Amino acid sequence: MPVFIPRPGSKSASRTLKHPIPDIATFDSLVRKLVRSNPLGCTPYFSIRKNYPPVTVVREMYTAKFAYTNPAGKRIGTSSEVYDSVEGYETGVAAMISNVANISAHRGKIRHRKDVDLYSAILKCNDPNDGIYFVSLARNRITVSSYRDEAIRKKVAAWADVTLGTEEQRPEPAP
Repeated sequence: MPVFIPRPGSKSASRTLKHPIPDIATFDSLVRKLVRSNPLGCTPYFSIRKNYPPVTVVREMYTAKFAYTNPAGKRIGTSSEVYDSVEGYETGVAAMISNVANISAHRGKIRHRKDVDLYSAILKCNDPNDGIYFVSLARNRITVSSYRDEAIRKKVAAWADVTLGTEEQRPEPAP
């Protein structure tokens, strides 16, 4: 089972998921649920004459990957497109698949490679005791960063265990 491995320097820890998040709909649902239901117990805050919600999506990035093949099935080209929203991703994929000029330029058949697409979102959270920290979700990894209190890392790890059905690998006791 994967573990959150602390990194040297600024306090952050990452966990590589045993099974990547299967598709963009599942990923988007996870991000939206984290913002709406606030399972990490974040609180709203006020800074520089503005109120902020407990959890905010700071950045989203969705990469769609494509392969072009000749009639014999041999790959003759690849491309990728990066979008800043799920809607942009879905529209962009449809546009790439129907772009006759681009397909003609590659002289092959286009295939969207959903299995290797990349998704990521960075969320800013405000802990009532420790201040602002970040949770970065990717298709195959979760990172918590800019925290001081280990309780935050444990809270994110517990959320990942329940939500993604994984548990941290625990060291076995010495004989």
